[in-house]
Amino acid sequence: MRSDLVFGALSHVSNRYQLCQLASKATRKLHKPNSRLQDTTNDVLCRFQTSNPGSTAAQEAPVARPVERRRAA
Repeated sequence: MRSDLVFGALSHVSNRYQLCQLASKATRKLHKPNSRLQDTTNDVLCRFQTSNPGSTAAQEAPVARPVERRRAA
């Protein structure tokens, strides 16, 4: 049942509002056109049970490369 998935996902996210926001964003990104939206949502909640969706590891900014400067001749 989906309520079991929600309670399992709350082990990593303490705020229910934040869980809904993260789940809706993840569902939009992971949804495939020929599948049911309910199945995608359940898959997202299953993923949230095993990992922390709010971790900063996935949101790290790319490392900036040094910019080459042109010199006057």
